[in-house]
Amino acid sequence: MHLTPGMKVGLFGGSFNPAHDGHAHVAETAMRRLGLDRVVWLVSPQNPLKSTHEMAPLDERLRSARDMARMVGPRMIVSDVETRMGTQWTVDTLRTLVARHPGVKFVWLMGSDNLAGFHRWRGWTDIMRLMPMAVIARPGSLMDSRSAPAAVRFSKARVPAEQAGLLPSLQAPAWTYIVAPLNPRSSSAIRTARNRSTEDG
Repeated sequence: MHLTPGMKVGLFGGSFNPAHDGHAHVAETAMRRLGLDRVVWLVSPQNPLKSTHEMAPLDERLRSARDMARMVGPRMIVSDVETRMGTQWTVDTLRTLVARHPGVKFVWLMGSDNLAGFHRWRGWTDIMRLMPMAVIARPGSLMDSRSAPAAVRFSKARVPAEQAGLLPSLQAPAWTYIVAPLNPRSSSAIRTARNRSTEDG
C-alpha cells in the first residue's frame, strides 16, 4: 500500500461478505465528494461484532472486494493489512496506519447503517478524535443514523455536506453526512439469494 505524505486517503473497512455495489457506491461517493486520491478497502479478517456463521474465507472476500473495487476505478486499493498487522479492532488498525503513514490525510468512511451502531465499537470516541469521518447515506438507516449516539455526541463537530471537500484537511473530531442516490443492495440480501438458489438447485 504505497501512500505518500499529503495524499487524501479514505479508509473503508468491512467484512465484504461479499462485496457488492452498495460498497462501491459508498467508496465512489466518498472519493468524489471528498476529493480523495485513494480509497483503501480494509477487508477485516473477522469483525468482532459479527458471527463467524456464514463468514466466507478471507481470500474469497478479498477477491470479491477487488472485483467490485475494480468497477469503481484505479484509485481503489483493496488490502488485507489488518490481517498482516494482526489487529482485531478498528481503532487499533487506524492508530497503526496513522503511525506508519505520517503526513497522509486519512478519513474514515462508513455507510449510515454502521453509524447507528457505531457507539458499540471499541474505542469509538477515540476513532472520532483520531481522524475525520464521512458517513454516506444507505437505505433504511437515514433517520436512525442521524439520531445515533455518535451523531448526537459529536454534533458540534459536524461539517455541512456542502463543505465535505474540506474534511480531509480538518483536524478531528470532524465528520460529515453525505446524501447521494441510494443503492439498496446489501451483503445479507446477496447471501440470502445465493442460499435460496442453492436450495432450489
